Amino acid sequence: MEKEIAKITSLMADPIRTSMLWSMIDGRAYTGLELAIMADTSPQNASMHLAKLLNANLLAVEKQGRHKYYRLASDEVATAMEAIANLIPKEKTRQVVDDKDDHALKYCRTCYDHLAGKVAVTVVDAMVKQKLILKENQAFALSRKGEQFFTKLKVDLKKLEALRRPMLRPCLDWTERRHHLAGSLGAEFLKLILSADWIRRVKNSRAVVITAKGQKEFYEMLRVEV
Repeated sequence: MEKEIAKITSLMADPIRTSMLWSMIDGRAYTGLELAIMADTSPQNASMHLAKLLNANLLAVEKQGRHKYYRLASDEVATAMEAIANLIPKEKTRQVVDDKDDHALKYCRTCYDHLAGKVAVTVVDAMVKQKLILKENQAFALSRKGEQFFTKLKVDLKKLEALRRPMLRPCLDWTERRHHLAGSLGAEFLKLILSADWIRRVKNSRAVVITAKGQKEFYEMLRVEV
């Protein structure tokens, strides 16, 4: 087991591969050229690094026409990257965010396929307070009241339960150092609020903005001001 862990961590430790993996943590797919630009390396060198990540099953690739699009292979890869980010001392994390002047990223962003940042943590706090989500021993469970809440939002809970992926999972937010909601329910909730125009993606960024409609809905449903 130790050798296998060492193989994975050594792959992630390379600065270029780290940059690529971190760029893909928004859940989107990118071409090799786009990832080369993000990692500030040549397309040839990027191709070599991408091949190593593919061979380790850290990435998935899809071909469309002449282009290949790369994405993280699973939410487990994104979780591993976020977990590593949480090892950065809190003071250093604050400095990194402030240095980039990326307060929008800290406030509300995507973490692979679910919501993250201050807004996401605040939403989970409200769900726990209203007993929609039961939190015990660093684990989440959906209460009967929570089932009714999400069913009212037209979330197909039976479909989510049938997936091999955990339905609810706490994910430690690397900027807030508290948990937001991951798992298939977290992913479905992000899809829902995006399609309902509660939030909107920011171009070329993991940051998302809360719309006026979103502010109203979050307050009416959860008594959360965002």
